[in-house]
Amino acid sequence: MKQNGFHDVGLGLFPPQGDEDEAVTNPSLGKQPSYIADHRLRLRQRFRDGGASSMPEYELLELILFRSIPRQDVKPLARLLLDTFGDLNRVVTAPMHRLTAIKGVGETVATDLKIIEAAAQRMMRSRVMHKPVLSSWDALLDYCHTAMAHRETEQFRVLFLDRKNTLIADEEQAKGTVDHVPVYPREVVKRALELNASALILVHNHPSGDPTPSQADISMTNQIQDACQVLNIVLHDHLIVGKNREVSFRAQGYL
Repeated sequence: MKQNGFHDVGLGLFPPQGDEDEAVTNPSLGKQPSYIADHRLRLRQRFRDGGASSMPEYELLELILFRSIPRQDVKPLARLLLDTFGDLNRVVTAPMHRLTAIKGVGETVATDLKIIEAAAQRMMRSRVMHKPVLSSWDALLDYCHTAMAHRETEQFRVLFLDRKNTLIADEEQAKGTVDHVPVYPREVVKRALELNASALILVHNHPSGDPTPSQADISMTNQIQDACQVLNIVLHDHLIVGKNREVSFRAQGYL
């Protein structure tokens, strides 16, 4: 328990009494004040009636925090998290160490947020795995954005495709710093051969938010393309993911 005004009691997203986390008693915290219980009931009812579109981000975040902090007013914490990180996406995708550095966030809150992130990524990934990429391009862009747009360091991924351009594997090849990630063309091509892939799509993010390719990005892509051509592997594209948009090397004429 953190001594900072919010009690992270470790109930998590799945409290033992089903949907009613308020039903779980904690003698050290005492009975939940009625105004908090009433507020939670009203928010839940609004969500049930109108869904997420009827609620601002801080109220959606409150609904999440209800599960982790079942006895206290979480509105101040929701607003603090949004003020700190900018929006709900950035709250959910923030690294554990940055979340737990926020006053009022313990490991239970941080873990619950990361569970939501993992679930969102898994759902987006299911829309593109083992499906023809070129006919589900928008879903692929959505998945890449969900998985990478809000990371604080660079990540390099390779999407491996078969002869029918079906996505057969999505693998992280390297992690880097805020403005650099080491990429080894020989390792990319070696892995493609191991998977019997016929084509590739490269993806990496720019934590700065600006997806404009750097000269290093262009040079690295050319090296991978040269290695692919020797082995008759097609490099379909290289996507750079920014905060609000993606840049396609193919669309920009770099490939």
